Amino acid sequence: MSWWHEVSYFFGGALLSNALPHFVSGVCGRPFQTPFARPPGQGLSSATVNVLWGTLNLIISYVLVWRVGSFDIRATGPVIALGAGIVLTGLASARLFGRFHGGSAPTGRSPAP
Repeated sequence: MSWWHEVSYFFGGALLSNALPHFVSGVCGRPFQTPFARPPGQGLSSATVNVLWGTLNLIISYVLVWRVGSFDIRATGPVIALGAGIVLTGLASARLFGRFHGGSAPTGRSPAP
């Protein structure tokens, strides 16, 4: 397996992690931040935009994981690459969007009154 397959699986995991909050917010009818909002990444986009953005992320994730190389769920390397993409993007999203949606403050700091 080539190193670029694992890079593809990492970014596939990152896009999968990004697809979930957008798609779920959209189908629940809630606005959420997208790159298309004003200002980008901070303003809110409609539920419809979020469903479409989440779906696009899901499609690209599928292509990166299942159509590049031959992903084997029982092989350690590809699963670690996919999982790292999911976890690192999830943590980055939690920090980024937590400040807009009442997420907890970073460790060692108390929330503002």
